[in-house]
Order: sequence, then C-alpha cells, then structure tokens
Amino acid sequence: MNIGKIPAKTARLAPTREALIDISTSRRMTFGELDERVCRLGNALMQQLGLAKGDRVAVLARNCIEYMEVYYGCARVGLIVQPLNWRLGAPELLKIASGGEPAVLMYAAEYADEAATLVAQAGISHAFAFGEDSDGSYEALLAQASAQEPAQSASTGGDDPVLILYTGGTTGESKGALHTHRSLFAGMINQTVAERIVPSDVYMLTGQMFHIPVGLAMNYMAHGCPLVLINFEARLALEVIQRERVSAFLGITTMLNWMMAVDNFADYDLSSLRNIQYGGGPMPHSVVKAALEAFPCTLIQGYGQTEGMTMSFLSQEDHANAVAGIHPERLSSCGREGFMTTIKLVDAQGEPVPRDGVTPGEILVQSEANMVGYWQRPDLTAETLRDGWMHTGDVAVWDEEGYIFIVDRAKDMIISGGENIYSTQVEAAIHQHPAVLESAVFGVPDAEWGESVKAVVVLKPGMQATEQEIIAAASQHLASYQKPRSVDFVDSLPKAPTGKILKRELRDPYWNQGERKV
Repeated sequence: MNIGKIPAKTARLAPTREALIDISTSRRMTFGELDERVCRLGNALMQQLGLAKGDRVAVLARNCIEYMEVYYGCARVGLIVQPLNWRLGAPELLKIASGGEPAVLMYAAEYADEAATLVAQAGISHAFAFGEDSDGSYEALLAQASAQEPAQSASTGGDDPVLILYTGGTTGESKGALHTHRSLFAGMINQTVAERIVPSDVYMLTGQMFHIPVGLAMNYMAHGCPLVLINFEARLALEVIQRERVSAFLGITTMLNWMMAVDNFADYDLSSLRNIQYGGGPMPHSVVKAALEAFPCTLIQGYGQTEGMTMSFLSQEDHANAVAGIHPERLSSCGREGFMTTIKLVDAQGEPVPRDGVTPGEILVQSEANMVGYWQRPDLTAETLRDGWMHTGDVAVWDEEGYIFIVDRAKDMIISGGENIYSTQVEAAIHQHPAVLESAVFGVPDAEWGESVKAVVVLKPGMQATEQEIIAAASQHLASYQKPRSVDFVDSLPKAPTGKILKRELRDPYWNQGERKV
C-alpha cells in the first residue's frame, strides 16, 4: 500500500468526482485534477530538487488543498512529511523543525515571516509559498514538472516511513511519532470497520491537518468520498454540513459542545449526517445523551493517540442500547478493541488485571497501526514500545466483556490524604450541572492533605452558576474526599491541537509557585 496513491484509484474510475472542497478559499478540486497535481509535485521534489527517499518535507499552513497535495505527493515518492503546528510559538516551532531536518518547507503566505526564520535557522534548503498573497513559487514548481506517474512510486510503500506526527503534548513536550504507509493503512482499516464508510459519504475534516485526524480524512478519500476542509468554528461547521450535505465528521468533545450551544441550532438542516465519531477525551453521560438527541445520526466514540491512531471504539449499537437502558454505564466507556487492535491492561508489575470493572491497569496496545517509534528519540521509543506492545500511559478498568473505562492519565491522578482520585470522575460529576459547558479537574498543593481537588469550569453561553452550586451538584455523585474544594470560572480552557484540554497549563502554576490551599 502506497498512501500517496489514494487519489489515483478514483481518478481512474471517476476523474470528475469532487475530491477536495476548501471552504476558506471556495476552491473545489476533482480527483482527476488532484492526482495530476500530486504526480507533478512528486516529480518536482525528486527530479528538480534532487531529493532522496526518506528526506523530510515540512509544511506550515492551516487546513487547505495544498496541504493534502503535499501529503499525497511526498508519500507517492517515498518522502516523509513533517507537518508543523502553526499555533506554536517561534522557539518551539524552530525546535521541532530543526529536529526533523527537513530539506524543503512548503508554507502558506500568511506564515511568510515564520518561514523565513525557519529557513534561516533550521538549515532548510528550499522553501515554496502558496496561497492568494504568495509569491507563486509553489505553483511554479508544479507547473515545471511532469504529470506522469513518478518512477519512485513503484518501489514505495509498506514499511517505508511517510509521516512524523507530533503528539498534543498534554503532559509535556511534544514528540514526533513516526508512521509508515503500513501503520497508517492499518489505522484506516480500523476506521473503515468502525465508521462503516460508504462511497456516498461526504466527510468534513474539523481537526487540523498537522495532527492524526488527517489520517481519518485520507481514509474517506480512499473510498472515493469528497473531503470538505474547514478551520473549525462552531457556526461555520453547521453551515457547511447543511450546504455540502456532509454525512460524517470527527467531533472532538469540545467541538460538539460548542456546536450544540450555537444559537438557533435547531434551525440548521443536518439531515445528511449519517455518523459522528467523537473523541479527544471522555464525554460525560449528559453530553452524550444531549448529542444523541441533537444530531440526527448515530454516534461512535474512538479512543486513540497520535502514536496509534484510533485503538478502541464504542459502537453505534452500544450508544443506542445505553440510551434505551441496556448497559447505560457503557456511555462512560471507550468501548472495545478495534478490528486491527489487541488491548490488555496491566498492573505496575506488568501482570494482566482482571476484567472485574474495579482493578485499574495501564492500557497496552498491540497493532500494526502503532507508530514505529519517536523520531530521533530511541530512549522514549524503548520506553513506550516494549515486546510488541505500546504503553499508552492511560489508566483504565474493564468489564468481563472487554469494555474499557479510562479512569485517568497516570500523570493526572490526584492523591489526597492517601486516596486516589480520578479527575475524569470528578469532571463527569461536575457536568451534571446544566450550566457547565467544559471542565478540567486537577490536584493542587494542600498543606494538610498533600493535594486537594480543584476545578476550572467554562459555563454555557448565557448561563450562570456559583462556585458553591458547582460543588453541591458534583457532591451528589461523589464521595466526600472526591468533591472539588475550589472552582474557578474561565471563558475557555487551554487545548492541544487535538482538542484535548491541557491540564498541565492549569496545574503547573500552582506547583511551580508552591501555593498551598487550605
């Protein structure tokens, strides 16, 4: 399997079928046009620039058609794409770019200043700009190249590395997860089975293309489905679903919350939706039920990481059954292992824990969809990949039928007075208050108990609640030692590119300054 050849099949069968719809620029491109440009780009990189198999090509842009061209064009000829997070500050951006040692930088015109810095300081030999206000260098590069199938494509695929995806950094420094054609394809098979993809689907990419959701989008294109590109904003997403007749998308938990909070939500025609996959963190029962009522389609949950794409799923039937009163507790689960995945939970000694729904253990994953390692970090690779299993760092329990219930990240567990408190349980209790849109719970220093439970809450637009009201609502569902001792209200929570809440940014100031809560 050569990931770069994904557009080729539909280009042969239905060349005029739409492949890419870029909402920000109103551009539309067919599979035939896309495949020609992919071939031109691959030939330009290898023949005109003289790149060699395994060289890196960095990309700095928001979601756009050119981004997807770079993914496919590089994959087609054996190059490795290094997508860069445009949200990062200059020092971190330079650090990541330098670590990958890219030979080429492709960038959107709006990031010309950042691109100039990267070229000057990261040792990048070639840079090409695209977009309305660019110098046209990217288009000129393609125009000068052959549209014939690149010679290198015949010997590319399988275990060749194709992509360095950087982790969201929810617990620390971002790391580059190296994926091959084989690992991405295995992840796509997992998704195909779980999402039940059909050729008539229209997929909307709501996540950023510098992260793992791009693999889900490529999978739909492999089935000949059009891909709608947006840079997420809740009202825009609803408008695009209505206008483009979108049938499926990945909605990070926070995205679904914001979409449902849009004024006049019920006025949008969302009847084209067939299925929504959600993930990016646990979703409280109340939010899942609200989403099932609000969106006219099925829901599945996908649990995954940058290192392993999506690894387990809570199916469409599981959701329907839970709402009907059959195992409603499974709405708190991330489901069971995927089609291409084997999962086990182990204790601190590496021994499997029983499927009793009580005994916690770390989630280990065995799958061809797992990364092959961290880019230039053999130490971290050896720590994470051991004996064919990927150690996720997530702590969970599971029931006798293999349903997995994540209780926390190992680093997010709060220990107060010798008691283990899982922040996800407290967050679920806080969400029982109807005014809560989002919440993050973490431990802060406490002179008496070691740690105490603190909550940071975002309220729904137009709604109000006090600290005591939030604590009282949560206390109805928690033991006394688990309830939050203090609550702060904010307009928004810090998030990683994946949409996951960055608790460390909320938590670290308390520990770095040694604050003591009493």
